[in-house]
Amino acid sequence: MSANKSAPLIEVRDLRKWFPIHAGIFSRRVGEVKAVDGVSFSVGRKETLSIVGESGCGKTTAGRALLRLIEPTSGSALYRRTPDSEPVDLFQLSPSEMRAQRDDLQIIFQDPYGSLNPRITVGNAIAEPLAVRGLAEGSELQDRVEELLRRVGLRPEVANRYPHEFSGGQRQRVGIARALALKPKLIVCDEAVSALDVSIQAQVINLLKDLQDEFNLSYIFIAHDLSVVRYISDRVAVMYLGRLVETGETRQIFDDPQHPYTKALLSAIPSPDPTKRSELIPLTGDVPSPINPPAGCHFHTRCSLVEDRCKETYPESVELGGGHSASCHLLS
Repeated sequence: MSANKSAPLIEVRDLRKWFPIHAGIFSRRVGEVKAVDGVSFSVGRKETLSIVGESGCGKTTAGRALLRLIEPTSGSALYRRTPDSEPVDLFQLSPSEMRAQRDDLQIIFQDPYGSLNPRITVGNAIAEPLAVRGLAEGSELQDRVEELLRRVGLRPEVANRYPHEFSGGQRQRVGIARALALKPKLIVCDEAVSALDVSIQAQVINLLKDLQDEFNLSYIFIAHDLSVVRYISDRVAVMYLGRLVETGETRQIFDDPQHPYTKALLSAIPSPDPTKRSELIPLTGDVPSPINPPAGCHFHTRCSLVEDRCKETYPESVELGGGHSASCHLLS
């Protein structure tokens, strides 16, 4: 999978999502949870960008804010349907204008059971977006549903079954079929395989790669399993406490990590070769609260290489060449 070097499909600039904190009998605003705090990235056509980090770092919030499933606090998301089209800022669109863009922007949720309505059949779940958008009806709608089920590896006759009759892997395939129904350009995969058994994870990952080649899809793959990320990604963005600390091509991140946090994450990947041992870089302490993040570099409270300047100012992003960048004072 090689990235298209033309204009990116979507370009996110300085995305912020702060959740207000209210307290007291008058419910006054007393602070904010800075879940996403100034994140910028782009996704090319037929490219997979993985966003990785510990639980609570803000990666899921970033994906949902991008699609406006939750409203962003500030920033922009420039979307180009074709390489030559004028960019549209998704964050500036009215609700009706945003609905017109949703055919192109879909999501696969982490929980393959909670994301399906238990009261309707999986066939109706897949058919619903097609019917709502007026893209098919009657026998044509049924044919489209059956074809989507086949494409994700399920038999067409299962369309009349309910979600509880399927395994977790099968339910996630239904979720993928539903996301494909409107022929999107971009799919946000929000921990799409983390709830599945390892053997099923491999099947679903291979399915996603096949579908990407067939339908020219772009993915934002949100995950914490770095072995999966290495297999599926073109580029990787490492997130810590609401901010991106390192981005680059998959090879650059895994073979030549530059940020201390990235190095610590990679050192924790278990090796299948018992004779090959890598030095574990422990992370001391807990992740600071996004309500009151530390001054300076947010990572300095857990970093073994911390210097005085790390506690005072947040480091600028340093370009390392070839699209590889990291935010660390030790690189400047």
